[in-house]
Amino acid sequence: MALPEGMTVRPAVLGDAEAVCALLNQVDEIEVGRAFTELHEVEEDLGHPSVDLERDSWLLYDAAGQLVGYGIVRDRSAGERINLDQYLLPGHTASGLHLFGLMEARGAELARGNGADRAVLHLMLTTEPTIDTGALAGRGWRLERRHHVLTRAVDPKTDPFPEAPAGLRLRSCATEEDRRTVHRLLHETFAEHYDFQPRSYEKWCEDTGADSADWSLVWIAGLDGHGDVAVLRTRADRADQAWASHIGVLAEHRGRGIGGYLLRYFFAVYAERGHTRVGLGVDTENATGAPALYRDNGMELDFAVDTWELVVPAR
Repeated sequence: MALPEGMTVRPAVLGDAEAVCALLNQVDEIEVGRAFTELHEVEEDLGHPSVDLERDSWLLYDAAGQLVGYGIVRDRSAGERINLDQYLLPGHTASGLHLFGLMEARGAELARGNGADRAVLHLMLTTEPTIDTGALAGRGWRLERRHHVLTRAVDPKTDPFPEAPAGLRLRSCATEEDRRTVHRLLHETFAEHYDFQPRSYEKWCEDTGADSADWSLVWIAGLDGHGDVAVLRTRADRADQAWASHIGVLAEHRGRGIGGYLLRYFFAVYAERGHTRVGLGVDTENATGAPALYRDNGMELDFAVDTWELVVPAR
């Protein structure tokens, strides 16, 4: 679709981070009722080593020079799966579709460069997005999956450190060997989850910003006689709440209370650190029992996010 008259598009540069952050917070307020995007998150996206800003990012301006849209494409699989993000203020559907055309073409190009025959493009949208999902469906995109963002208040008085299941010991991630163990456990515990993308240790480190991560907020659970069986990966880089990125237990050791222990340990750690709220995301079709576990431990729905998918030829 052609760009409407008066609208302009250009690639982003690192110096655009504040303007992009402001736009994303405008969209946040419209979609979920509050602004929650932080500047460091945008700076990390724009400065990520896998992103070529000249080719992987777009800023959309209206005739008055106001930033009304932003798009970015990320190759985090080194294969056919490519992630797209687009943020658009209401009233600019035609321009947004123009951006989608550019982003889809770039996604196909990246997949082709990875040696794939097709590009499987994924886009995450809240359930009430500013983007016209009808127009998106008209381009062939389809709704694939829904995830819930869950939150919970924490307090040292109500969230003491839990007693570990018999024979279970936690250790924080302190060495390179520990990091490799975390990588292995994540791949083994999430291998059957929706949209799991296996990555080499080196690719995983690049994608997750391992060099700048706070590894003291990552724990490995060892079980007597069985070795390392579970992992708890968290972060505290947002002002509004701490976040559990992964709680993973090897399939053969589920049902022993390990997942619940790790969840309550997560609550207790951040309550002790002075945080008042924690959160995590969960696939609503998760078959491991995680949604029920989180609900039974007091976590409540904050908002929902949908995964949209488009498959296009890469050759």
